[in-house]
Amino acid sequence: MPIEILMPALSPTMEDGTLAKWMVKEGDTVSSGDIIAEIETDKATMEFEAVDEGVIGKLLVSEGTADVKVNTPIAVLLEEGESADDLNVPAPAPKDEPASSHVAPAEPSEQTAPARGYGRGDAPQTEAKSGERIFASPLARRIAADKGLDLSQVKGSGPRGRIVKADVEGATPQAAAAAPAVAESQAPAPTPKPADASAVARMYEGRAYTEIPLDGMRKTIAARLTEAKQTIPHFYLRRSVRLDALLAFRSQLNAQLEKRGVKLSVNDFIIKACALALQQVPAANAVWAGDRILQLEPSDVAVAVAIEGGLFTPVLKDAQQKSLSALSSEMKDLAVRARDRKLAPHEYQGGSFAISNLGMFGIENFDAVINPPHGAILAVGAGLKTPVVADDGSVGVATLMSMTLSVDHRVIDGALGAELLQAIVDNLENPMAMLA
Repeated sequence: MPIEILMPALSPTMEDGTLAKWMVKEGDTVSSGDIIAEIETDKATMEFEAVDEGVIGKLLVSEGTADVKVNTPIAVLLEEGESADDLNVPAPAPKDEPASSHVAPAEPSEQTAPARGYGRGDAPQTEAKSGERIFASPLARRIAADKGLDLSQVKGSGPRGRIVKADVEGATPQAAAAAPAVAESQAPAPTPKPADASAVARMYEGRAYTEIPLDGMRKTIAARLTEAKQTIPHFYLRRSVRLDALLAFRSQLNAQLEKRGVKLSVNDFIIKACALALQQVPAANAVWAGDRILQLEPSDVAVAVAIEGGLFTPVLKDAQQKSLSALSSEMKDLAVRARDRKLAPHEYQGGSFAISNLGMFGIENFDAVINPPHGAILAVGAGLKTPVVADDGSVGVATLMSMTLSVDHRVIDGALGAELLQAIVDNLENPMAMLA
């Protein structure tokens, strides 16, 4: 029977997207892996690949359509031997209806095919009775449909509890019904009620203003930062670091690296210092996971990158193992692709710690908001020439940079946070030791 092609969820935060461009037209034959569309998510424009072979029988959503809910049918694929006469196409769900399923992104594999959200017309239930979306691979949903399984009663073993092929192959409707439901403690926190737009607008009647609709990125930023400030018990630790030794060492290194086309920034040293500090204070290299703490072994450091209309936090993985020049090159590449919105989800998800540097804008100090589930974020200000008093009482001038560590008290206590910040300061004030 004809297969409905559904709007995929290309990131965990995606609820709707824009169908930017069709790469196929009705009547085209497609094979598994063919690019059939470009879809704009809350973070980037991504290619959408075919899973099955067949002929495009009907395009249900036109190019440029915005706010298409996840799992809304966007096209119909005809399998071998079928024709347009077999089509019984339902109208796309209204934009205000909730999506009935969710295809989470994952690394390419049979069990976790990325962004290839297909579902048959007789697809199994893919939304729990509580309204919570169910994460399942397309293959798992298809097997469940054939067996009559209710996916809301199947416990997933894939990433983030996603249901994969192995979970449904050996399951029976009776066994699945007996599976434990998702624990109430793991349910997401209720979304705060948004401000009444009409009420706010009435306050400014008679005043000139421009109304700017929220795009997907701004909606995501608003939701995540609201969650962060309402649910994370922040506390703040502040230190100043002397940069004179680092600036002199950086100049020396850059002179030697000029022939290789490498130019290190102060931010490269900050990334390296934080990565090493997380190894020196391993208990602080941790994230909050709802009912437990996950302590990471590698130093996966996220760095905030401002782009038009928002920001990304690409993650430098295994940063403790990489040289300064490697970190510099990788960071430049991630920043360029972030501004072009070309990052893949795995490049901006994860990490245990983040850095937000506004020093280049002249900001002396500020408090950054933790990006959940990270345990901490370092806010970096500008390096300023400042009078300082030496140990012998003499007054001199040094370049001081203010840093504020925002810490999740559920993950890191005060003394542990202070130890982490001390390690970062020591690394920056003794830059040569970071190369040892």
